[in-house]
Amino acid sequence: MKILLNGIETEVTAGQTVLEAAREHGVEIPTLCHDDRIAPYGACGLCVCEVGPKLLRACATKVADGMVIETASERVLRSRKFVLDMLLSDHTGDCVAPCSLACPGGTDCQKYAAYIARGEYHKAAETMKDVIPIPASIGRICPHPCEKKCRRALVEEPVSLAALKAFGADMDLKENTFVPDCLPDTGKTVAVIGGGPGGLTAAYFLRRKGHTVQIFDKMPKLGGMLRYGIPEYRLPKAVLDKEIALIEALGVQMHTGVKLGEAITLEGLQSEYDAVVVATGAWVSSKMRVPGEELSGVYGGIDFLRETALGNAPEIGKTVAVCGGGNTAMDACRTAVRLGAENVYVIYRRTRDEMPAEQAEIEEAIEEGVQFKFLTNPDAILGDGCAQSIRLQCMELGAPDASGRRKPVPIEGKFETLAVDSVIMAIGQKTDFAGLDGLEMTSRGTVLADEGTFKTNLEGVFAVGDVSNKGADIAISAVGEGRKAADVIDAYLHGIEIAYKKPFVCEKTVTAEDLADRAKQSRAEMPVVSAAERKTNFGEMALGFDEETARKEASRCLECGCLDYAQCKLIRYARQYNADPAPYAGTKNIRKKDDSHPVILRDGSKCILCGLCARACDALENLSAIGLIGRGFTTEVGAQFRLPLGESACNGCGKCVEVCPTGALYRKTEGQKNVAVDRK
Repeated sequence: MKILLNGIETEVTAGQTVLEAAREHGVEIPTLCHDDRIAPYGACGLCVCEVGPKLLRACATKVADGMVIETASERVLRSRKFVLDMLLSDHTGDCVAPCSLACPGGTDCQKYAAYIARGEYHKAAETMKDVIPIPASIGRICPHPCEKKCRRALVEEPVSLAALKAFGADMDLKENTFVPDCLPDTGKTVAVIGGGPGGLTAAYFLRRKGHTVQIFDKMPKLGGMLRYGIPEYRLPKAVLDKEIALIEALGVQMHTGVKLGEAITLEGLQSEYDAVVVATGAWVSSKMRVPGEELSGVYGGIDFLRETALGNAPEIGKTVAVCGGGNTAMDACRTAVRLGAENVYVIYRRTRDEMPAEQAEIEEAIEEGVQFKFLTNPDAILGDGCAQSIRLQCMELGAPDASGRRKPVPIEGKFETLAVDSVIMAIGQKTDFAGLDGLEMTSRGTVLADEGTFKTNLEGVFAVGDVSNKGADIAISAVGEGRKAADVIDAYLHGIEIAYKKPFVCEKTVTAEDLADRAKQSRAEMPVVSAAERKTNFGEMALGFDEETARKEASRCLECGCLDYAQCKLIRYARQYNADPAPYAGTKNIRKKDDSHPVILRDGSKCILCGLCARACDALENLSAIGLIGRGFTTEVGAQFRLPLGESACNGCGKCVEVCPTGALYRKTEGQKNVAVDRK
């Protein structure tokens, strides 16, 4: 018999359902409740198609001669979106763990932690390198926004995710180092200007996609601020060198000592390459605009750290004042200590509670003898040709400002003067405009790039990292932009224009009460070299975890993210049809996880009542260990008499897990940390 399928006359077999006929001819119709081995049920309603004037369920509708079927009409798409909106409105779970959502690089923290807990370090590194090409370096210096969202903190303390990242990457670097494959050469060429974290990442992922990539950098070696802005005691450059060498081994060509605007020009690269990535960073120290800033002995924070890294550390004398409260200020003051300064002061206009620097950095600086002058602000640098003293305006805290921190207010007529040999201004950094002619700038003095496509006003020129939009940020943010931009540029090189879009995910709220049953386990503390010893040299101060400590720490992970995320049909279709459950938000059925069964983990809050698990149990195993219980909104899937699954007739065959479309059922890994299935 013949039907008209999406306007095409199609020959089908009598007795087929619309779903079967469509699939036979390469037309996908989404469904959440269908399995070819089980009789159709039509529970989810997602497979509706337009058959004449009606919307019918494709899985339960038989084809008829002359039938006119539309599988993707506007009416059908609206219906599917509504179905998904409603299903998601009562679906509770975390597609992705909150730590991963908080990571600007999108690292799958839960997955690499699980691999480390299992002792599978190369797999942990592979997981990291799916999004970060330099995990050993990033793990050492990242201020770990992931840990700030770690739910383990609701039990006692967050998991040491950054330290685990460094550990796993270090173990992989020791031997049999993971090296990703590259796709066949496309014949397309990309020039990357700047070899910092953003440029290295863009180059890494573009090369993996098969493009010919060349990096041009003005400094003697690649690494950007990781090399010239992060001191050796935090990030040994031997580690960075190893990771950069691995990127080069993929076929990325690297050119150093090449300055934009001199040896190369943006216009020249634009004409020679199919795409250009501007990732030049922010290399200019911000000025405080106070009298005396031009005196000898006054240095910008970035300039001071760069010259020290190059082996040209300036003569700073015995008494040094560092102005600023961020991590650059901490790097500068602790570097000054290691260069021999006996009295190092940090000048900060607010209190310690408002300092943006990491608390661990502040504490370690104090241990090394750095003195903090809180509620003071530079008023003038005094001296005859060179800095000899700094006059400080005493401050007090007023009302909160736009950042949420209380605004520092000068106390009229109250000053303090410190005798100094040098002053380091570590209050921020800006873009160096040299060679960037023709690019449109923002009011902040950065390159204007589209937030979704990373495109600049010049055709084929993209910008990522500190040089663009909001300016200087943490390294992992530049890494994240580099990876996202690589996806967009790859599409551009294939003649497709796309923008990066943050994928829809389900998130849930968890309280300390929800985790009250978890046994408390102390967070592993990073062992460090004593302050007395480390302050005398630039050797790495963090000693790293041993294997036992790392595996134990990784095992503290609560596995917040869905273990079946990559296979979840619900999230795949939610993204495909732009689902938005927000308008239908209301009361949800929240059910506790059932961990009673030896091999199956059940999370009823993720269940969408498709009934596939119960029907598979009955039809494929002839057991009926689980079924639908109750009526109406509170209906749920469960074992007879609402028993825990571990006390039911379930034989652990896993058929229910195989057919579950949402991750409400998952096969556990006996005696080991569970690892989510691959997202690819």
